[in-house]
Amino acid sequence: MTIEIEYARDPHAVRNILESLPEWFGDLESIDSYVVDAANENFVSILARDSGATVGVSLIRRHFSESAELHLIAMSPEARGLGIGRALIEKITADLADDGCVHLSVHTVGPSFDNDAYAQTRSFYRAIGFYPLEEHSNMDWSGPTLILVRPITPAT
Repeated sequence: MTIEIEYARDPHAVRNILESLPEWFGDLESIDSYVVDAANENFVSILARDSGATVGVSLIRRHFSESAELHLIAMSPEARGLGIGRALIEKITADLADDGCVHLSVHTVGPSFDNDAYAQTRSFYRAIGFYPLEEHSNMDWSGPTLILVRPITPAT
């Protein structure tokens, strides 16, 4: 695999990737919402591509000049575990730092909901520098939502 990371939009690939990950994205309404977001100019879309095929997707929303939210990150099943997610996050945080951003946050299913897939997700976020901040109930769904944050070192 030769991965290229680029700023581009690919709502069709977002749908395909999310539909291929039912352990994480088993709700069609949620998938539809992410596909709409992937076409929305209010979200920055960064893709990982292998020979032109999109194998990883991420959406960023900038709430304030000092902070941004990782709204979505997902890899196709064959691309999981290859470091592509880490590469996307490193590109995102480097570019945010260059623009003066100092915090990147992400929401995911909280640890009080016992689920192996989301335990993997939380482990991934911790491994790439995110720290748990708060867990809330009924925030993004009817169960617990964990908010994690990663400090970004400003560019010098």
